[in-house]
Amino acid sequence: MMKIYGIKNCNTMKKAFTALDQHGVSYEFHDYKKQDIDEATLKQWLKQKDQDVILNKKGTTWKKLSAEQQAYALENEAQLIETLITSPSMIKRPVLDTGSGILVGFDEAEYASLAK
Repeated sequence: MMKIYGIKNCNTMKKAFTALDQHGVSYEFHDYKKQDIDEATLKQWLKQKDQDVILNKKGTTWKKLSAEQQAYALENEAQLIETLITSPSMIKRPVLDTGSGILVGFDEAEYASLAK
């Protein structure tokens, strides 16, 4: 079963839930605001996708960080993971673990192809 990660009240997450439901795709939801996100999961994601794909630099949480805090987070993977665990709102949404890889962000065509 696929697992989708994100924050329940996010508009992009709502679009992703709707698309998965419409295409009859079974999934489990992990709300990392309520359930946190662990280091092992983030390491797996960063093995599959570049940090610029995982990190949401357009969000207000990232923008509220000082230039020094942003630089610290980007210095190495361990520091980025620490930052994302502390502030999971900085993770792009949704992250969909398909079992064979992850999709980051919502793309209607990608989600439609999952029904096949």
